[in-house]
Amino acid sequence: MVNLKQEIEKLKRERNALVLAHNYQLDEVQEVADYIGDSFYLSKIAANLDCETIVFSGVRFMAETAKILSPDKTVLLPESDAGCPLADTITGGDVRALKRQHPGAPVVCYVNSSAEVKAETDICCTSSNAVKVVASLPEKKVIFVPDGHLGDYVAKQLPEKELVLWHGACVTHAKVRPGDVAQIRADYPHAKILVHPECAPDVVAMADFTGSTAEIIRYAEQSQEKSLIIGTEVGVLCNLRASRPDKHFFLLHPGLVCPNMKKTRLQSVHAALLHNQHQIEVDEALAGPARRALIRMLEVV
Repeated sequence: MVNLKQEIEKLKRERNALVLAHNYQLDEVQEVADYIGDSFYLSKIAANLDCETIVFSGVRFMAETAKILSPDKTVLLPESDAGCPLADTITGGDVRALKRQHPGAPVVCYVNSSAEVKAETDICCTSSNAVKVVASLPEKKVIFVPDGHLGDYVAKQLPEKELVLWHGACVTHAKVRPGDVAQIRADYPHAKILVHPECAPDVVAMADFTGSTAEIIRYAEQSQEKSLIIGTEVGVLCNLRASRPDKHFFLLHPGLVCPNMKKTRLQSVHAALLHNQHQIEVDEALAGPARRALIRMLEVV
């Protein structure tokens, strides 16, 4: 029987390849990854390291971002149909229409978006730096796409700004309702509740801490609390339980499972390296302006 983990390690050496895994990937995929983290962190890592091939275990917009920042490297997406419903809520044409409706307003684009959408925007952001990015802009009115929940969270932190929101949402985080928060707080009254700003505003309002995936992990690892309720995708529990086996972690809602993130298996990573599938290309007409929006974000944060 073929040992897939050993074969993956062998192919990585032969191809001078890196396997990157998003925090939401299956445990078995995270276990063979060279780096684990959020999508933009992983793309920056890949751009700065000496490798020829990047296997991005995540969803399509993440692999596109890696290709935009590493145009001379081969970027592979193990599962070609691993998409993102949030990213699919908006097109480049939608962004152009928003700009016509609000002339002069800069467009801030969450990295959870396609290359086509990034190319139409002024600056990108992540969930961890969105407030800082919007605050850095001199204009009072700002267009924020595509996550309306994250945009609402930013707007509440920056009342001096007027945010025009696109009402896209992560279907996984949107499953959590206030009643779920109330129930789990009753079940575990001494546990802190940590949620992602992609959750609905009324859920965010009930949490003890709101932050990006990386911020949730850091808070959970460093806090003194021994019991924590995690309000983001279940995949983060892999790292948390490994790094802090002395703590108890509970998932806020059983529906916090992204089906697209769970498509990638060990077999997918192995096939990507063995057969060079599925290769990601981004036309330079889109990659150029998208790269500028990403680099502008790095200059701010």
